[in-house]
Amino acid sequence: MESLRRGFLGQRRLLDCIQMEVTSVCGGRCTYCPHTTMAEHWRSRHMEPAVFAALWPLIRESERVHLQGWGEPLLHPRFFDFVALARRADCQVSSTTCGLKMDRDIARRLARCGMDMLAFSLAGTDAATNDSVRVGVPFDRVCAAIRMVRSAVRDEGYSALDVHLAYLLLADRVEAVSALPGLMEELDVSTAIVSSLDYIAAEDQTPLAFAPHERQKISRARQVLYTAAYEAAAAGRSIVFALPGARAVAGAGGCRENVTRSLYVDAEGALSPCVYLNVPDAAANPRRRVFGNALADNGLEVWQSRDFTAFRETLIRNEPDAACLVCPKRFEIVGKVQY
Repeated sequence: MESLRRGFLGQRRLLDCIQMEVTSVCGGRCTYCPHTTMAEHWRSRHMEPAVFAALWPLIRESERVHLQGWGEPLLHPRFFDFVALARRADCQVSSTTCGLKMDRDIARRLARCGMDMLAFSLAGTDAATNDSVRVGVPFDRVCAAIRMVRSAVRDEGYSALDVHLAYLLLADRVEAVSALPGLMEELDVSTAIVSSLDYIAAEDQTPLAFAPHERQKISRARQVLYTAAYEAAAAGRSIVFALPGARAVAGAGGCRENVTRSLYVDAEGALSPCVYLNVPDAAANPRRRVFGNALADNGLEVWQSRDFTAFRETLIRNEPDAACLVCPKRFEIVGKVQY
């Protein structure tokens, strides 16, 4: 029935994507992540099945369900049940993993479960550049996990699962990107999505990010990225990246997080515009924006509520909420080379 509603009736869903934090638990200790810098206040929890069930009206109105937030999604014992339910709503389903949980059985299940995309996180193209910041998530282990999944996909034959790299570009190791096309070739990965440090978890990490006024710093990074993207394109692969421009340049939605057609749900059902506006820490956070909870409210009614609608409209008018005023997502320009 969901397929008929989308295809035969030609009805477009209200949302492009609903991002779900199925867990905030993670075995990594990445230096730039609030899971590490806010460890004393961190709230580690799994999403209860009742929360996922309460999100069903929103899931049915979303083109994609992305199962990942501020934790490692494969640690959730019912991860594959959530995938199956989202597929039952005829949604595309994706996730991002650090790879620590991967084994051959999980790789086979991923290849068979109906997901269309799985991204693996990296912050370097070798152990030297990656492991110093992704503490507890060794580069070699991530590569081994990718190979397991690629092997499982090949064994299945009919699997639609595409494997991506979710690459974090840190300003102190820009040159490492030059090796990205070779790494993609070695691991047989079709696409690398390169992002910068959009959430500053501690003040001493500010130099690792790219602020809109840092034009020389951004120019050098863009040069390295375009060179790598052209090399990848020549081999039939794709590197997509985004760096901030000098002024807010986001599209019609006012933000590259596409908050006018997407939303974020934390592990307890709290509904927010994006993952950056609801970090699961118990400390007071002036940037936190929550407009309702799926366990207590109808998710669609929350999405269409006056307050949530007003929040989105301020972004469209380029008069954003204070929480979004200097967010790099409003300034980012996407770079991509077609092959």
